[in-house]
Amino acid sequence: MKRLYTVLLLLFAVLAAVSAADVSVAALRGPTSMGLSKLMHDSENGVSDGNSYAFTLEGAPDAIVPMVVRGDVDIAAIPGNLASVLYNRTKGAVEVIGINTLGVLYIVENGDSVHSVEDLRGRTIYSAGKGATPEYALQYVLKANGLEVGKDVYIEWKSEHAECVAAIGADPDGVAMLPQPFATTALMRDGSMRVALDLNDLWQEKTGHVLITGVTIARREFVENEKEALSVFLSSYADSVEYINGNTEEGAAIVGHYGIVPENVAVKAIPACNIVLITGEEMKESLSGYLDILYAQNPQSVGGNVPGDDFYYTE
Repeated sequence: MKRLYTVLLLLFAVLAAVSAADVSVAALRGPTSMGLSKLMHDSENGVSDGNSYAFTLEGAPDAIVPMVVRGDVDIAAIPGNLASVLYNRTKGAVEVIGINTLGVLYIVENGDSVHSVEDLRGRTIYSAGKGATPEYALQYVLKANGLEVGKDVYIEWKSEHAECVAAIGADPDGVAMLPQPFATTALMRDGSMRVALDLNDLWQEKTGHVLITGVTIARREFVENEKEALSVFLSSYADSVEYINGNTEEGAAIVGHYGIVPENVAVKAIPACNIVLITGEEMKESLSGYLDILYAQNPQSVGGNVPGDDFYYTE
């Protein structure tokens, strides 16, 4: 009897090993990876959902793109328009499986004079992110509200967000467009600064679509061969997002632990980071609408073509 019990235990162990999937995930530090952090924490501490995870965090999208192209990672959390660029570059070798972050862009000023887009007339906006979503979103919102860049309003592009904060500190009439968590960091450092406008609301007001910052993609080969592992991942991912949004202090500690954002900043920034996990048809409708708008502004912003239906994992 004892021998039979031992054999059964070995059999169960073998079956568990066979069913478990190794899943490699790369993510960009910042709001794009905040929603994953509880899953990372659970995995590190032996709380298993059946998959075996290996997580990699990077500071710039350029570090993640080659990993996806080479097949070094199965899943990646990256900027929304970059996912479309990768789809086109790899001839459809990636699929988007979820939207992970909505808009995180805010207009910040040193004072209390900007309360509408019209109040930006004649002002200089300092911003980083030229050639990426921040530029396209800002240009669209300004034009949609009747302001012509270079005539009615001016944009001075900086290489880093920290330069934007320094610029408005030195320019009493200047304003800056900052993403989270940089907007929160600026407000924490200088009590005279305030969030004047929420670009995310302004975008939705004019387009009817949500502004999207980050999405999560997977290699098509992984999606097709590891459907069960992907389903488990998405379920655990949704739980992780819910935890971070619902437990700000505990979530901030986890976010800080992984160096995504310092804990003292994260505790104030998380509520403004619009961390989500939107999947299925809702994801497809929101993301396709967003990419259509970017394409109309600059086709190269989405890789030259708007992705086809096979870009969206909706099962």
